[in-house]
Amino acid sequence: MRKRVNASQALSLYEEQDMNVLSLLATSIREEINGKRVWYNRNFHLEPSNVCIHRCSFCSYRRENDSEPGAWTMEPNEIREYCRTKYEPGMTEVHVVGSVHPQKDISYYYNVIDIIRSELPAEVTIKAFSAVEIDDMCRSSGKSPQEVLSELKKRGVSALPGGGAEIFNSEIRKSICPDKADAGRWLDIHRAAHKLGLRSNATMLFGHIESRENRIEHLIALRDLQDSTGGFDAFIPLLFKSANNPMSHLGEIDIIEILKTFAISRVVLDNIPHIKSYWPMLGRELCQLTLLYGADDIDGTVNNSTKIYSMAGAQESSPSMSAVDLESIAAGCGYQAAERDSFYNEVKK
Repeated sequence: MRKRVNASQALSLYEEQDMNVLSLLATSIREEINGKRVWYNRNFHLEPSNVCIHRCSFCSYRRENDSEPGAWTMEPNEIREYCRTKYEPGMTEVHVVGSVHPQKDISYYYNVIDIIRSELPAEVTIKAFSAVEIDDMCRSSGKSPQEVLSELKKRGVSALPGGGAEIFNSEIRKSICPDKADAGRWLDIHRAAHKLGLRSNATMLFGHIESRENRIEHLIALRDLQDSTGGFDAFIPLLFKSANNPMSHLGEIDIIEILKTFAISRVVLDNIPHIKSYWPMLGRELCQLTLLYGADDIDGTVNNSTKIYSMAGAQESSPSMSAVDLESIAAGCGYQAAERDSFYNEVKK
């Protein structure tokens, strides 16, 4: 059985091991768990609004109000039409995440789910709302996370995305997202989701003002919750992109640091089965490289349905890939692509 690494050992790997060693170590773990498979799914995103009460300094997506240039808020008929336009036969997931709109109460979010469920086939999983959005629903309605999540589950939500985690360190959060749900609240909401049988993902926003030590603390907090609940399916390292936000002056970290972070994530998170490389954020070539540093999932077809990273200057300005494209990325690293549903059940061709 592989020995679990502690924080100081993880930091030593970051600072002392060369890239070949990190690649070998991370690859051995990912192949122990997932063999030679690289997972992908057929999916689309729905982002109901980008008007948000929070003023996160890393965000290029947010708008102050609905009259600001570049703002949108989808009304029921628009959500219905969007689902009809973006859904294609064979898709297995819709990923729903957006913003905390100052004028929308919990009924709006419930209605979003009701419309999606009525429009899409029953086999399409609804993965909906970050812990930050759930937290706002709780605050505006006076309901507990358990009550809100139970109602969302009843209406058709089967899983939660991992957004809003950012970096758990409290001092960093005070600087980059001071009015957002804190680390404890984020973890508590995912804990509640897991207890209700809702699966979820976890994320970490890296490459801004955080340190390597901050990243490792974040990973260990996720590992501790996974020890308790077993409810995380995948971890997604999300790279800070510097265009069009108040932190643009920081620039972006280099490829070496990105690949190291993927490898360390795979080593530390010994109890989370999948490390996802989100290609709309990284671009296709860097996404492929991460497969040599522990990643085993490359997300999905997306169908040009997300703006969050393109508004921050991501290489993929109109993100969409075919299954053949995704399979080619895997094959280029000597792996076999496997189509999955939201819960990593293989979809037979």
